[in-house]
Amino acid sequence: MLTLSAQKIYVFRSPVNLHKSFEGLSGLVENYFPNELLTGGLFVFFNRPKNKIKVLYWDNDGFAIWYKRLERGTFRVDKDGKTELTRREFFMLLEGIKPRRLNRRFSLQKKA
Repeated sequence: MLTLSAQKIYVFRSPVNLHKSFEGLSGLVENYFPNELLTGGLFVFFNRPKNKIKVLYWDNDGFAIWYKRLERGTFRVDKDGKTELTRREFFMLLEGIKPRRLNRRFSLQKKA
């Protein structure tokens, strides 16, 4: 089970050869998200057909990889080019939920 204590969730938008393991995926992270590898963030990678996902993260004393393969269907990834996801967006991605719009009921942040 994947527990989420990460502060940031980064999505690698280009398809990745998921035969890559710790060194290969961490090399991609260093190239595209410099200086973020050891910050505790999650780094999300998809294969070309988008039926497999790998998540690389730093787990206090080493790297860990979480991997999921769908038997049917694909992961629905927005084509907006966004490279960061919220916790809510990430879990909806894993569950296959594609909302038309997200509304927050409450936020402690002050409106500008």
